[in-house]
Amino acid sequence: MWKFKSLKLFLSRFIKLDLSRQILTCSIFLFAFLYPGQNDLQTTLLNPGKVYAYTLPQINSFIYPLSDGVKAPYISAKSAIIQDDEGKSILYSKNPDLLMMPASITKVMTALVALDYYHDLNTVIEVKNEDRAIGQTIDLVKGEKITIQNILYGLLVHSGNDAALAVAENYNGGYDAFVAAMNQKARDQHLDHTTFKNPSGVEQYGHMTTARDIAVLASYALKNPEIARIVEIRRIVVTDVTGLIVHDLENTNELLGVVPGLKGLKTGWTSGAGECLVSYIDRDGKRIIIVVLGSLSRFGDTRILVDWVYAHHNWIAVDL
Repeated sequence: MWKFKSLKLFLSRFIKLDLSRQILTCSIFLFAFLYPGQNDLQTTLLNPGKVYAYTLPQINSFIYPLSDGVKAPYISAKSAIIQDDEGKSILYSKNPDLLMMPASITKVMTALVALDYYHDLNTVIEVKNEDRAIGQTIDLVKGEKITIQNILYGLLVHSGNDAALAVAENYNGGYDAFVAAMNQKARDQHLDHTTFKNPSGVEQYGHMTTARDIAVLASYALKNPEIARIVEIRRIVVTDVTGLIVHDLENTNELLGVVPGLKGLKTGWTSGAGECLVSYIDRDGKRIIIVVLGSLSRFGDTRILVDWVYAHHNWIAVDL
């Protein structure tokens, strides 16, 4: 009861104070309330739970390409990109996100899906109707039995459309399932502007990609040692399982063995796509990927870009 009377007396006197004194009084009470240890809220103890210790992974140093400021020369390609393969920085680009037809560069994805499915490269498949394939072929014969290993040579060395069809037709679920697997893998690798309609790269409505997506695809594909090995081969002779049907395969990439450090990767051409080329170059650990699409001279454009990159970029060590 006395507390109520005291509060009433305090309020009656508080009201009679001028504004400045009222503010001062409120400030004193507020300070007293917030002063450590003066109320239950301030003395509440929280259980911090378990304390975990984390060790950050060691980040190794890497080399980074630094430009001297000299601009890239003119090239005829409608779309192009140069990517540092280690740090993924872009050294040059020209319409890198323009939707373009990739032509036979498509076969890089075809090879990846084939390797996902056929774990044993000695697996034998039978040629069905692939002898009727249009465009570039390795002259497969209907009924021929050939290993996946040799089909991959035909696919990546000589860019055989019949080799692409053979691997797709023998896939579980057939041709359509194989193309669906190509598109699923494109989504898995975040090739957001890429859609495949066939495994060979022949012109078909909606069969499109970009130079940027191809650079990403190439970098991923080169992590597969079988693909990295095959795309460097300049010439190879393969046969069917009997050894009677012979396929003499010559690489379609004219820059192999000509441009120092060039180790593939894949050519492409159709009348609609123009000349296309994705290249991988490694000079003393300075690795780049160059993509040119819709070019009037894919080999000429690529040589120009290779010369410019290594003449006007220095790779410096970066410690993180």
